[in-house]
Amino acid sequence: MEILAKEGFDAVTMRRVAQELETGPASLYAHVANKDELAELMLDAVLADVPLPEPDPARWDEQVKDLVRAQIRVMVAHPGIARVAWDVAVPVTPSSLRQGEAMLALLRAGGLELKQATFAGDALSLYAKAYAYEASGWTWGEIDPAEVTARGEQMVAYMRSLPPESFPNMLRIGEFFSAETAAERLEFALDTYLAGLKVLAARN
Repeated sequence: MEILAKEGFDAVTMRRVAQELETGPASLYAHVANKDELAELMLDAVLADVPLPEPDPARWDEQVKDLVRAQIRVMVAHPGIARVAWDVAVPVTPSSLRQGEAMLALLRAGGLELKQATFAGDALSLYAKAYAYEASGWTWGEIDPAEVTARGEQMVAYMRSLPPESFPNMLRIGEFFSAETAAERLEFALDTYLAGLKVLAARN
């Protein structure tokens, strides 16, 4: 984690970690199978910093949003970790499991059946990882601003070449996609999704 903080995710290799520990790379394989497993353990360490709420049926929806925000916050705080989270199909490390259980408990406290809570938790997890992945790219320079600007100018030029009568809405949405609207888009998605889950829970 110290190497990650100082030098970024790509610097975290088995050789580099062994060097930091003043040993050889071969000795690390007694503890982890490869860099992929090491990366999962790093993700687990990061997720351990996310507080786990005690489910409150009176405000479960706000607790769900707080949990998602906290997960995003810790992933974005560490370079490359959001990429790890995105690549891991089914996380089974201790902190990942506790996070999953906490989310399910909150959704069940809101009145969702287990299957509904499972699907809802999966969707929220995917959204959190995708949002963190994008935000992390901006935070840690993984996204080249100049390249994005150039691509944006190309897109604007292309969109302006399209007939307005065919795309009356698409030609006007550019102002809603920027770094400034990122947090607003996150809150809109969470509010809308949770509103739908509350309606679903009320039918059970």
